This record gives sequence, C-alpha cells and structure tokens, in this order.
Amino acid sequence: MEINDILDLAIDASVYAGREILRIYSDPSQDFGIEMKADNSPLTLADKASHECIIELLKPIGYPILSEEGAQIPYEQRKDWHRLWIVDPLDGTKEFIKRNGEFTVNIALVEDGSPILGVILVPATGTLYSGIVGVGARRMEGIRLDGHDTPAIRGRESLSSCSLPQPALPGHTGLKVVASRSHMNPETEEFIDNLRKESPAVDLVSKGSSLKLCLVAEGSADVYPRFAPTMEWDTAAGDAICRASGKQVLDYRTGLPLIYNKPDLHNPWFIVK
Repeated sequence: MEINDILDLAIDASVYAGREILRIYSDPSQDFGIEMKADNSPLTLADKASHECIIELLKPIGYPILSEEGAQIPYEQRKDWHRLWIVDPLDGTKEFIKRNGEFTVNIALVEDGSPILGVILVPATGTLYSGIVGVGARRMEGIRLDGHDTPAIRGRESLSSCSLPQPALPGHTGLKVVASRSHMNPETEEFIDNLRKESPAVDLVSKGSSLKLCLVAEGSADVYPRFAPTMEWDTAAGDAICRASGKQVLDYRTGLPLIYNKPDLHNPWFIVK
C-alpha cells in the first residue's frame, strides 16, 4: 500500500473514532463511565470506543498496533517490529472530562523508531492535522462528525485545507511559548523565565493534549517545552506532523530526535521548535 493510501486510512480511522467520541461527549445524560487506571489517569467510555474503532480500521493493513488502551505488549515481542502504529485513542482525557474541547485522536505510523506519518483529529472543532515526513503537513477544517458525511477520503475537496507551517502574521514579534494546561511545573516555569531574559516579549499559550505540538507545527507557537512525564502515544503523531512541517521534537538532554518503540515507552523531557 502506498504511503498516501495509508494516510487516507489513518484519517478515516480518526474520523470514525472522533464520531464515537463526540457521540458520548455530546450526550447530556452521559457520565462518561470514568474509571481510574493504575497510573491514576482517567479512562472513559470514549477512550474505549475510540480504541475499538481505530483497531477495527487499522488492523487489516497488517502492521502491529501499540495503543494506550490496548494490552501491554512486552518489548521482546515489539523489538522486531519494523513498522507499527502508535495510537492514543483519546489524548487529553482530563480535558474531555472538563468538556473544554481540547482533546484529540492521535494516530502515528512509526518505522524503525522514527515516526513517518501522523494524524491528529480535534473532534470538538472538526479540525484535522496530518503529515508525511519528507512530503509535507496539512491542516483541514470543517470535518463533520455528526454521522451525516462520508469518510474523510471522499469529499475532501470541499474541506478548507492549508499546508503547514502557515506564514507568520504581519507584525508578529516576540516568542510564543505553548505549555500544558494540566502539567505546568517549576522546571517549565524556569525555562520560560530564561526565555524572557533573552527575548523582548514572550507570550504564553496554554493548551491541552497533542494540540501543543500542532500549534508549533502550524506556526501559531514557536516552542513547546515538556518537562513532565509523557508516553510515546502522547507524542508520536504530533512528532510526525512536526517533522513533516519542518519542525523538530528533540530530547532536551541530548538534542537528538525522540525514538519510538523503546523498551521503556516513557518519553524523555523534550523541546518542540
């Protein structure tokens, strides 16, 4: 299967998953069925529904799938995977529960430890970011998730679409720093304070989920420091989109690109710029 066809499949998987998420999100009688996982992070009915939907659509292609909501797979089984999907069916579950709209569906294709393709859907707004490393990245607007449209690979011509990054707005000065809405800590505050010493103006933008990587990829933000725990499925799709748009996601200590499908699936601290 050609890489563009794989991207279309990933986009469709995100759209169908987004519909399931929005169906639950929009139901005023829904309590989301919240459970707490072993790491004390929340799990909802929407996480589960999105996971099942994505697995169903991606499985036929034959690549193994590493999903936050899937079974834990030992590294001995994963280490020989040349290509794999890394998926977060609902990134920003805390934002979902708060009903602030800042949650996403993340789907990435990883080859030999590097993300080569990524899709991030924002169900609450119908915005979709996608990218193929070495080809380019795009943002699409106006995807309907109410069940009345066709899958994303059909009728795409009617959607508003632009390549990433977007040109800087006239009069843009200073430095825009994006930070986590739920995970600000002293190390991040110190990093931002140091930037303020070097730059005449630093504007801070707070966002949840993988939207932070999307803001850098599209040029709405200049840098995203992350000095708090994350997992590979939190970043793989956004990393691919950033790389496809000419941005970098770098290990803060080594300055090297992040590596995926590691024995330990935790990410190091990183900088997106």
